[in-house]
Amino acid sequence: MLAVGFQVLTVAVSLGWLDMADHDVEHAMASAWDPPLHLLFQGIALLGGFEVTTILLVVLVIYLWRRFFPADALVFVAFVVAEVFEILYKSNLVHPRPPSSVSHADGPSISILLEPAVGLHNSFPSGHIMRTVFVYGLLAFVLRRLAPWPRLRNLAVPLAIVLIVVMAFDRLYLGVHWESDVLGGILLGAIALVSATVWLDRPRRAEN
Repeated sequence: MLAVGFQVLTVAVSLGWLDMADHDVEHAMASAWDPPLHLLFQGIALLGGFEVTTILLVVLVIYLWRRFFPADALVFVAFVVAEVFEILYKSNLVHPRPPSSVSHADGPSISILLEPAVGLHNSFPSGHIMRTVFVYGLLAFVLRRLAPWPRLRNLAVPLAIVLIVVMAFDRLYLGVHWESDVLGGILLGAIALVSATVWLDRPRRAEN
């Protein structure tokens, strides 16, 4: 269902069916803009940046590999595949980013330099949201199963959801993505997350 939803959204974006809604949301965010909050939202953006999410995922993969089955580390493949899809869509689906007249400086990240250099001038889907859904969703999944503290187990999923919602708002508030980009990032990240959790929940064979 997630994959079908992502493909339907892709078609809608490519045909311009969501342009009006995108611009309505952009105007609403522009009217709510408050310069003193800019630094705060740049800091929030760092949490979904390529650097922070990759470090968190590598730490999680090493933990899974050392404590459980080495094959658990293959959850990293889902992240790589999702990143590849993000690049392919941004390379081929014509959907320009919001104009500089309405966007504000994003949180610092190497991706800001690399994307223009390799010709990724389109904005669908949002990589920040995709990474946030996948990495923090996967962390919540693992903590929910393995954390030794009941309170942390209970808070893991709600905290991940709050972070995803905040990151979605951050992308729109800074004016660096359209609403459709954010929806695309959520769906792509969710597809990768479900794939990773299904793999971690696979039937296990006792080690020799």
